[in-house]
Amino acid sequence: MTTNIIENTPKRVITEAEVFPSSEVMLDLKNLKKVYPTPKGDYVVLEDLNLQIKKEEFVTIIGHSGCGKTTMLSMIAGLNPISGGHISVLGKHITGPGPDRGVIFQAPSLMPWMTALQNVLLGVDQVFPHATKAQRHDIAKYYLQKVGLEDAFHKKASDLSQGMQQRVGIARAFAIKPKVLLLDEPFGMLDSLTRGELQDILIEIWNKEKITAVMITHDVDEAIFLADRVVMMTSGPKAKIGDVLNIDFERPRTRKSVLEHDDYYTYRKHLIDFLEH
Repeated sequence: MTTNIIENTPKRVITEAEVFPSSEVMLDLKNLKKVYPTPKGDYVVLEDLNLQIKKEEFVTIIGHSGCGKTTMLSMIAGLNPISGGHISVLGKHITGPGPDRGVIFQAPSLMPWMTALQNVLLGVDQVFPHATKAQRHDIAKYYLQKVGLEDAFHKKASDLSQGMQQRVGIARAFAIKPKVLLLDEPFGMLDSLTRGELQDILIEIWNKEKITAVMITHDVDEAIFLADRVVMMTSGPKAKIGDVLNIDFERPRTRKSVLEHDDYYTYRKHLIDFLEH
C-alpha cells in the first residue's frame, strides 16, 4: 500500500488505499477487472481495482468521463459481469442483482403509466412479500413523504417533473432497505436549484437510515458535501483507484457549515488538482 502525503492536506494523511478490519467492511472490491472484447483485441476498462467501503459509510467517486465509474457501479449492482477479481457484500460474493443493493440511476427509469406509489411498491412488494398489503403501502408512503411527495402518491410518473421523478427514484431505493445504496449521478440532469434540494433530501434520509452509500458524481462540491471519503479514479483504459481523500467534517452537516469550514477549499483544491493532471 502506498501513501501520498500531500502538502497542506488537513488533519489526515491521504492514502491510495485503506484496509479495514473485516468486521467493519460492507463492500469489498478485490483485484477487480473489466474487459470488453473488440475486433482489434480486448479493451481493458478496469484493472487491479481495489476498494473497501465500511458499514454506514458514504463514499463519492469522481474521475474523468470514460474512466469506468459507471462500469464499476453496474458491476457492484450485479448488472454487468465481472471479468476478473470479485465483489462481496458482507463477505458474500455477488453473482447478480439482489435486494441487498439499491440503485438510483441518472434517469429514474419509472413505469410512466404507474403512479408514484405504485412505482415504489414494485420493489417493496418483491422485498417484503410476507408483509400485509397495508404494511407495504405504509412503507412506500413513508419514503414518498420523506422526499416531499405526500401530495403526489396517486399522480402518474409521466405527469411528474424530472425532479419529482428522481424523488420517486430515491424513495424507491430506500424503501427496499438495501445494505448498499448505489447512486449513478442521480442529480446530473437537474438544474442547480433542484440538485441542491435533492442533495439535502438525500443526506437527510441517509443520516437517519445510515445505509452504506456509493455515489458517482462529476461535481467536486457535491462529492465533498455528501461524502466521508472521496475516491478518485485514474483515467482509462486500465483505470484503478488513484487516490482517496478523507472528508473530516462532522455529521450531520449543513451546506453552510461545509462552505465555511477551514478545510473546505483545501479539499476542493486537492480534488481539482487530481482531475487536472
